[in-house]
Amino acid sequence: MPVAGRYVEIMDTTLRDGEQTSGVSFSPSEKLTIAQLLLTEVKVDRIEIASARVSEGEFAAVKAITKWAKANGFLNRVEVLTFVDGDVSVQWMQQAGAKVMNLLTKGSLNHLTHQLKKKPEQHFAEIAAVIALAKKKGLECNVYLEDWSNGMRHSRDYVFQFLDFLQTQPVKRIMLPDTLGILIPSEVFEYTSAIVQRYPKLHFDVHMHNDYDLGTANVLEGVKAGAHGVHLTINGMGERAGNAPLASAIAVLHDFLPEVKTAVEEESLYTVSKLVETFSGFRIPANKPVVGENVFTQTAGIHADGDKKNKLYFSDLMPERFGRQRRYALGKTSGKANIENNLQQLGIQLSEPDLKKVTQRIIELGDKKEVVTQADLPYIISDILDSKAIEEKVRIENYVLTHSKNLHPSVSLKISIKGELFEEHSQGDGQYDAFMNALKKVYKKLKQELPQLTDYAVRIPPGGKSDALCETVITWRYNNKEFKTRGLDSDQTVSAIKATQKMLNLI
Repeated sequence: MPVAGRYVEIMDTTLRDGEQTSGVSFSPSEKLTIAQLLLTEVKVDRIEIASARVSEGEFAAVKAITKWAKANGFLNRVEVLTFVDGDVSVQWMQQAGAKVMNLLTKGSLNHLTHQLKKKPEQHFAEIAAVIALAKKKGLECNVYLEDWSNGMRHSRDYVFQFLDFLQTQPVKRIMLPDTLGILIPSEVFEYTSAIVQRYPKLHFDVHMHNDYDLGTANVLEGVKAGAHGVHLTINGMGERAGNAPLASAIAVLHDFLPEVKTAVEEESLYTVSKLVETFSGFRIPANKPVVGENVFTQTAGIHADGDKKNKLYFSDLMPERFGRQRRYALGKTSGKANIENNLQQLGIQLSEPDLKKVTQRIIELGDKKEVVTQADLPYIISDILDSKAIEEKVRIENYVLTHSKNLHPSVSLKISIKGELFEEHSQGDGQYDAFMNALKKVYKKLKQELPQLTDYAVRIPPGGKSDALCETVITWRYNNKEFKTRGLDSDQTVSAIKATQKMLNLI
């Protein structure tokens, strides 16, 4: 069992293993930004940023990161995957400015015999030569035992023979990957325990893949068994089903192994998750633990009622830990308490009879599978109660959108704000961008800041034709709070403009 208060290193490998996600490739500037955030904001202990010898783009990215890391005292925390290839990887490391190499070796007899077609002694001799050269050139060396999980299942004597050899070498860490994601938690605990107890002076990391959706559970068992470090990726990115996800694993370690300490700042996990989602185009599932859109959203009315009375549906997994807020979804299962929570956040109070009418209307909309957001509530109230209390103070009276070949899209806009008319013209990278640029000119005259657009999602019915209705859902950030507005039209830009008009009235 772990020693009380023992420290566990967190190594993030999003920029190396995570980039092996099908269809994902980060640019050098994106890699640098993610590396900076991981080390300075999330505060992981180490980052693995690339594989040696892959491409010129990879080389440029590593050079940019190592240059920044050296200037800021992080160079010994930046790692690169290398190979048993004589002096080739070592030279690549030197040219890229990197100082820590993670040497990929064979952790199972099956891989060694059938892929390399070598005997253990031959493999060990070649590894020793690379390690000696790395040390001579001033590089630090860690060692990966690729396919270690199958090695422990089918050729344990070979794994121990390999580790007996490695303990004679100047290596800092030995990394134990479940390369194919085949282990169950009990195996992880058994295999890791056996190794940690047999080699108490060596540092071991566990590296878990998620093929059976057991990545996080396996990280927990590996640390329970005494692993000194774990490898994780943002949003669980990685080959096939991906790697153990950073946010989930950190939450599990902090909550279920309180005697184990890490340096990770939980509040930064959501921010870096969303940034990587944007850079990669790899969308976060709405139900993904910790960072998913819906994971801190209560839908059932009975849950909202319980939260209101005595926080009955709260757990240690509080959204504020991760820089997020609890939300109450609106739909057919919404109860009165659920809707009251949303109204309270908007600063709206209704009488009991009016609240019942609004609740019934939201349930009806939910039955039709319509999406109801908090931002829709004022409009629903106005419609149901036929009230002028919630009036449209901002009206987009007219606009002309132009899009011509080899010319910037442009917009001429006429807008009414509290009865006063404004006209502006602007260009942009697209029609909606041009519209927003014209809008910003108007609000600059009023000395008022517009919310920041943080997400823009377009939906059409499955199998919809070219004239299908298009729903645009825009997420805005204003005064440190996020809210959504939506518009519906057969034209995508027009639906976005309708969503934007709702936003203008809400602020």
